Amino acid sequence: MKRRVAIVGTQGVPANYGGFESLVENLIDSDKMDYTVYCSSKDMGSKLESYKGAKLKYIPLRANGIQSIPYDILSLISALWGYEVVLILGVSGAIFLPIFRLLSRAKVVTNVDGLEHRRAKWGKLARWFLKFSERCAVKFSHRIIADNQGIVDYIKEEYGAESELIAYGGDHVMQSVDGDFATQVLDKYGVKLFEYSFALCRIEPENNCHIVLEAAAKSGTRLLFVGNWNRSSYGVELRKKFEKYENISLLDPIYDLKQLYVLRSNAARYIHGHSAGGTNPSLVEAMFFGREIFAFDVVYNRETTQNKALYFSDAESLATLLTLPIRENKELQNIANTIYTWSAIRDKYENLF
Repeated sequence: MKRRVAIVGTQGVPANYGGFESLVENLIDSDKMDYTVYCSSKDMGSKLESYKGAKLKYIPLRANGIQSIPYDILSLISALWGYEVVLILGVSGAIFLPIFRLLSRAKVVTNVDGLEHRRAKWGKLARWFLKFSERCAVKFSHRIIADNQGIVDYIKEEYGAESELIAYGGDHVMQSVDGDFATQVLDKYGVKLFEYSFALCRIEPENNCHIVLEAAAKSGTRLLFVGNWNRSSYGVELRKKFEKYENISLLDPIYDLKQLYVLRSNAARYIHGHSAGGTNPSLVEAMFFGREIFAFDVVYNRETTQNKALYFSDAESLATLLTLPIRENKELQNIANTIYTWSAIRDKYENLF
């Protein structure tokens, strides 16, 4: 009989952006478990009853921001009974775990994500709360998942606890497109084969978007940068400052995987500015294309790329990298095909269940 697994902590599926959403999208594509995914009725455009064989249950709150705390807690209350395993993605609702463990016999598996309490977007009180929630997650979960060796080391040093290293898959980004479609996409965005750099992320200070833009402006090299520019004052100010540069295109989120495939596969290089903890899905995805990657120099990015990328620490060093001759990086592609496929990631999760 299949084990019944509830998944808590994401907006839901079908996925658009988001590392956890992509994880769930690919995790439930399995016939080994009976999955139920908790979804936000406020965030999801349509309310399907099932998807890829998984049951979908809806909570009438948003899954992000301050509402993520009651959203996760209400999801956990709903999942108290009827499941052998509860997979929690993130620590927002982990403050409820002491009560959950008293009332439920389910095995609790928590992915603590990337040290959310260190992100610049949170105020002092929110950081304290997220740190406390992280402590609850580590103490009251049966198993802890970390997506990067740096997070594994942090959990051991901070709490004396062991965790399982399971990263993200990225092979879902590989698409089949014809030449005419590729040409149309490149023309649409005003770029040519291997004559531009590509960046993709949430527009937040810890993703060092300002450094990437300053380096592109300084070097004069062509840059396509995809992100949610209008979601914060940080993004709005950056757009206002850099949209005047002819070599820089600031694009709103692109959800079409085929268009993204064309832009990624034809880029000269990928620029990754993330500095907050963990294995970032967009970095893993970029590795599948075999292009050079310029990554911000933190331990998490070095662990993900096994020190095979090129690294920068400020706008000056990135601007210098942008003047280097264009080359492929098949080592990164080989790492991705060996470690970061969804079939391998799914097996690791289901072995824990």
